[in-house]
Amino acid sequence: MSQRDGFASGFFAGAFVGGLVGGILGAAIVSRRDAQLAAEGETELTQNQDEINKVPVRRRQMKASASENLEMETARRSLEDKIAQLNATIDDVRKQLGNVNGSVSQPMNEQSLRQDS
Repeated sequence: MSQRDGFASGFFAGAFVGGLVGGILGAAIVSRRDAQLAAEGETELTQNQDEINKVPVRRRQMKASASENLEMETARRSLEDKIAQLNATIDDVRKQLGNVNGSVSQPMNEQSLRQDS
């Protein structure tokens, strides 16, 4: 009986001490790893800056020509036409499904007003 009486207090004490030791050990390992990662990051940054300074970068200026503007406009109109076709098809399918189910499809505003009344 004496072993059972001290079990709960020993269990909680062991869990507390184990958590404390584990937390301290984890914090020490993480701080070392952070220091190593920070040192590696600094060396990579300095190496990248050296490479950038060595190799001259030529940037292409982003000026759209008239033909590019025309192509963009054509693509935009084509997409708008496709969206309109999809919307029309969706409306047709809604009407067909409404007729199949035996009810006529109504606009959402009318349905919500009738349900609220």
